[in-house]
Amino acid sequence: MLRILGKTTSINVRKVLWTCAELGLSFEQEDWGSGFRSTEVDEFRALNPNAMVPVIRDGEFVLWESNSIIRYLANRYRGDWLYPAEPLARARCDQWIDWQASELNRSWSYAFLALVRRSPAHQDAQQIALSWANWSRHMAIVEQQLARTGAFIAGAAFSLADIPIALSANRWLETPQQHDDFPALDAYLARLAQRDGYREYCRNGTP
Repeated sequence: MLRILGKTTSINVRKVLWTCAELGLSFEQEDWGSGFRSTEVDEFRALNPNAMVPVIRDGEFVLWESNSIIRYLANRYRGDWLYPAEPLARARCDQWIDWQASELNRSWSYAFLALVRRSPAHQDAQQIALSWANWSRHMAIVEQQLARTGAFIAGAAFSLADIPIALSANRWLETPQQHDDFPALDAYLARLAQRDGYREYCRNGTP
């Protein structure tokens, strides 16, 4: 049985849960992280020395880093329709998965901690405004790409790349702030609303 270690409120854990839903995989999920079992204990650090969620155990195989996990699951469990093997299609998919982790995630850090997590260390009004503007600029890139494809983030078909991008879009929309009007993004999320995994693990009101 596949085991997923990490709390469901984590955006990175929800990447893995949604991928499992798309692949029809059974799993056991354990709540680890802030508010639950501490990831700082030796038991967890033996699995991930970074003490971060998610971690999976697939039999004796242990893996951490959410984007590595979702790629592994698609490769391991006949997910070619989700994560295409053809080099050009896979490269387009990987481009958006990696961009979400390296650029989009970084853009929201200060604003998210201030406006959603209410972190006392992140209440500088100027820094909040700068972070929100940067976050919105990155979401405008998503809007432009969706307007270009008229469908999903990497092209005409739903792919693994849509999971991190849609989770990020949900986080942006659920953050209490004035949002730009992005009609292509709205249409995209309406298309995704037909998917069980989206409804259960993305559109759940939890940024």
